Amino acid sequence: MGGRVWLFDLDNTLHNASAHVFPHINRSMTAYLRAHLQLTEEEANALRVDYWQRYGATLTGLMKHHNTDPDHFLWHTHQFPQLRQMVLCQPRLHHMLRGLPGRKVVFSNAPQHYARAVLKLLRVDGLFEDIFAIEHSRYKPKPQMAGFRHLLRKYRLHGAQCVMVEDSAENLLTAKRLGMHTVWVSAAPHTPAHVDVKIRAVLDLPRVLAKL
Repeated sequence: MGGRVWLFDLDNTLHNASAHVFPHINRSMTAYLRAHLQLTEEEANALRVDYWQRYGATLTGLMKHHNTDPDHFLWHTHQFPQLRQMVLCQPRLHHMLRGLPGRKVVFSNAPQHYARAVLKLLRVDGLFEDIFAIEHSRYKPKPQMAGFRHLLRKYRLHGAQCVMVEDSAENLLTAKRLGMHTVWVSAAPHTPAHVDVKIRAVLDLPRVLAKL
C-alpha cells in the first residue's frame, strides 16, 4: 500500500501523561509488584524502575524473570476510575489531526483498553485507523525492534512510508533504523542525529510538514 502513514505514540505525545496518568500507573505497578512478589514498598518501587530502565518496560522484566502473565499485569495496572479528570484535553488536537494527509495509527506501549479510553476522552478516536498496543507487539515494547517489525507486518508497510511521532528519542532511534521519518516531541535543547524534526508539542506538526 502506498501513501504516508503516521505512527503516533500516545502518552506524552498526544496528551500530557506526566501530570496525572504516569504517577498513577507507577503507583499501580509498584502495588502489583509488592503484592505478587511479596516485596516491601521500597523494594517493589526499585524493581519497577530497574526493569523499566533495563528493558524499556517493567512488564518485560517481569515476564523474563518472574513468568508474569502480561494480560493480568496490564489489566490490573491500568485501571483508572478517575481517567476523565486525569486526561488533559487539547481542543485543537482534533482539528490538527484531521488536517494531516495520510493514514494514522496509534503505536503505544500501553494496553489497548487504556489507549482506546484515552483517545475517546481526547475526542480523536475516530481519526485513527487502528491502535497498535502492547498486546499486538506480542509484548515486545518500544524501543525493541521486534515490536516495530510486528507493526510493519500487520499493516503491510515499509519503514520509508512511515512518520513516527514520539516523545522518546530512544524509540525514534529504532524507527530510524527501519527507514522511518522521525518527529521528536520534546523541549530538549539538543537534537540527536536520528531525529528528522523536533517540535515542542504535537500541535506544531502542521508547520513542519515541508521538512518531512
